[in-house]
Formats: sequence, structure tokens, C-alpha cells
Amino acid sequence: MDIQQIWDILPHRYPMLLVDRIVELEEERVVGIKNVTINEPFFAGHFPDIPVMPGVLIVEAMAQVAGILVLSSIPDRKNKLVLLAAVNEAKFRKPVVPGDQLRIEMKVLKRKATIAKMNGVATVNGVVVAEAEMMCKLADRLEKD
Repeated sequence: MDIQQIWDILPHRYPMLLVDRIVELEEERVVGIKNVTINEPFFAGHFPDIPVMPGVLIVEAMAQVAGILVLSSIPDRKNKLVLLAAVNEAKFRKPVVPGDQLRIEMKVLKRKATIAKMNGVATVNGVVVAEAEMMCKLADRLEKD
């Protein structure tokens, strides 16, 4: 999936879209790519002399990849949102810096009608940099007033 296809699924836009590509998509598993560049707006204020990607944004990238998995199987996805409902067991193993390419793999552990519990692992060059268990909730998209 390229960026155009991702835009068709996720409502996120710059600077909050943190997925550049989907390289694998199965019924219960997805792999996404986030290219980390020095041009990211958060590097201006997050340790500017030693740029490190904030862990919360790594988790957000993982949640967006999970959202693509959930929404890709929904026929009326234009009327739905995937909201992050919980994050558990988040661990940050190594810093992510400009020039790194995050490979994010999300796997469904349990799925009910509107809730999916997933396990995610983010790696750089095959080394685990972060992992978390998260729950996503499918919700109706709110109407604009």
C-alpha cells in the first residue's frame, strides 16, 4: 500500500500521519514502514542537539498501522474511525533517530465486533526498538457541524 492508499483509509494528515507504506497486509497481521527523517517537526524540540523520536510517537505509529489492519476489512470504512482504547506493556528498547526505518508489525490477539486487541513490535534493521500491546475500538465517524 502506498501513501495514496493509506490516505484513503486513515484520516490522519501531516504532521500526524506516521505511516509511509504498508508492505504486508493479511487478515490478522500487518507490517508498516515509517521512515524517520531529520525533517520531522518533533525533532525541533525533542532533544534538538541529540534527536530521538519520542516513544509516544512510536506507539502512535504502531496504532496507525493497527488502524489500517482494522479498517482495511470494513466495507463502509469512510464512515468509521479506529480509536486507540488502551496501551499495555509498552517497552522502549533502543532510541530511534533520523535515518532509521521503523518496521512495525501488528498482530491480532483477539477480535470482537468493534474491539481488536493487538500485539505490536517495532524494529530498526531487525533490532527491536519498541513493543506494546494495544486495544483499538471501531467507532462511527463524527459528523462535522
